[in-house]
Amino acid sequence: MAKKSEKPATKTESFPAWSKDVKECEEEFKVSRETGLSSEEVEKRREVCGWNELEKHEDQSILKLLLGQLNETLVWILLFAAVISFILAWYECDETGEIDVTAFVEPLVIFLILIVNAIVGIWQKSNAEKALEALKEIQSGQASVVRDGKKMPNLAAKELVPGDIVELRVGDKVPADMRVLSLVSSTVRVEQGSLTGESEAVSKTAKAVAENSDIQGKKCMVFAGTTVVNGNCMCLVTRTGMKTEIGQVHSQIHEASQIEEETPLKKKLNEFGEILTAIIGVICALVWLINLKYFLSWEMVDGWPTNFAFSFERCTYYFKIAVALAWRRFQKGCLQ
Repeated sequence: MAKKSEKPATKTESFPAWSKDVKECEEEFKVSRETGLSSEEVEKRREVCGWNELEKHEDQSILKLLLGQLNETLVWILLFAAVISFILAWYECDETGEIDVTAFVEPLVIFLILIVNAIVGIWQKSNAEKALEALKEIQSGQASVVRDGKKMPNLAAKELVPGDIVELRVGDKVPADMRVLSLVSSTVRVEQGSLTGESEAVSKTAKAVAENSDIQGKKCMVFAGTTVVNGNCMCLVTRTGMKTEIGQVHSQIHEASQIEEETPLKKKLNEFGEILTAIIGVICALVWLINLKYFLSWEMVDGWPTNFAFSFERCTYYFKIAVALAWRRFQKGCLQ
């Protein structure tokens, strides 16, 4: 489960900073680039917005992942079929007194298929968890911040709050989503391919852009997890933690890894598995009932059945025949 604390939405979170000029942004966030936020104001904002970090999720155990792979009707049918096939093969070897390795090929192949299926499923789940860890690794650890009129060159990035004034230099990882206030150098370029997929570094500006611009078009914004490759600038923090663009990607990956929504193919396979289970059950029952007279007999006295005679050995024998017949039907209809 996620260690999550819900924070109420603030007005600044929906503020389109990229479409407003610098002065409007400073007024909205009630801050001056010269003095930054006061310590008291930082604490107040942190109570509302929380820490500037991505949520942490507990890793699922291997056992839980393995059980998740068994939550399919067809898998249970194959598992049941493999067990029955193994028992029948063992019984045949026991009757003949010789161990025939070929008799165990079918159950072993089915077990192998189930094992490979489980390994692939667990691997896919693990990849989603690794993707979340990779997002955390590209987060910045420190930031150069202006607070109380003083410059704090090595503040822990997780302590940032909306409204903080941050200075970015070449090589810095952007610690939060921020609005560029001014360029200290003539140009500033940011490598944001990890977020947008762009192959080249993007030039940034302090000029506002259209409100309906997509993420690539927000030239006056820098985003958490990206890297400054040229120049330096002053920025205003607009969003932190899970509210950032990379935080939203993190949420989407986690949600996708938790959703057990069935694909159309999986639904069809489950429906087929349920139908197959019913057919096998009916075949077993019919064959067993047809041979009922061979292991259960009685006499009719005054129109009532009496003197019942039951043979457990024959009952078991005909049950094995019924299961073997159903298993052979399953092989022809499904595996071949």
